[in-house]
Amino acid sequence: MSRIGLGTAPLAGLFTPVSEAEAERTLEAAWEAGVRFFDTAPHYGLGVAERRLGAFLADRPRDEVVVSTKVGRLLRPGFSPPGTEGFHGVPTDLARVWDFSAEGVRASLTESLERSGLDAFDLVLLHDPDDHGEQALAVAYPALAELRDQGVVRAIGAGMNQTAMLTRLVRETDLDVVLVAGRYSLLDRSAAEELLPACAARNVGVLVGGVFNSGLLAAPRAGATFDYAPAPEPLLRGARAMAEHCAAFGVPLPAAAVRFALRHPAVGGVVLGARDGREITENVAHAATEIPDELWDLLEADATGAGAAGDGRARDGGAAR
Repeated sequence: MSRIGLGTAPLAGLFTPVSEAEAERTLEAAWEAGVRFFDTAPHYGLGVAERRLGAFLADRPRDEVVVSTKVGRLLRPGFSPPGTEGFHGVPTDLARVWDFSAEGVRASLTESLERSGLDAFDLVLLHDPDDHGEQALAVAYPALAELRDQGVVRAIGAGMNQTAMLTRLVRETDLDVVLVAGRYSLLDRSAAEELLPACAARNVGVLVGGVFNSGLLAAPRAGATFDYAPAPEPLLRGARAMAEHCAAFGVPLPAAAVRFALRHPAVGGVVLGARDGREITENVAHAATEIPDELWDLLEADATGAGAAGDGRARDGGAAR
């Protein structure tokens, strides 16, 4: 199975609207490329991602697929202006409500199953409990663990854009998987300090998202973003130096970004967002690109020169580009 997973936030209108037909073509391209892990969440397009993914998988062999969703945000009647949370072309008559209670966890999973039409999710993650850490530890995690014990889900975990709370969850609970976005990349190695060693010590699987840091490592041009904000000049210079060194070896910078995450022995796979078949093809090719040791040495020096990025708290984009 490919070590590339598809993050479905872009297929639900992240940054720009995506039609159902376009989303289906992208999912088909991912399937044809051998992608069999799909990550979604109620948050992504106010349920649009779950519905589109479920419809696509309806006539695919379920035992060939691993699907994850998330809990922590319930969708309730309300009003979300166009573009809320960065999603466009999605319903405006729903609102996201934070809820890490046991009842909220169970309701979220039930509603995700109804939206997707799937019979079960393989992996369920606590989604961005940054401001709800104690409740996530004391209430939401036990609720997920109970669902796992009952066989309702195969595996449980947490998905976040920071490492400190993920590390605490790994050390204080019995998670199966973490999805860390943006904190293990060519320009931000902070997950390697404590989180990845903790996961290795406790045999917790690691998925890495946000390997392009929201765009800078995909195309380090003027106006590029780092964690959804304008890239600071030192990081922009560092990314450009990396791109130049990659070009000298005939390697695309995005390929080095993907391969960097996959090099770590604790990392089982990367989750990449895509909004069309071209990006799917590129992502899969990047994952297979051989990187010479000499280039890794140069990229390491570039990262040092750019300065190590700290552990930020960027808005989750489902591991989008």
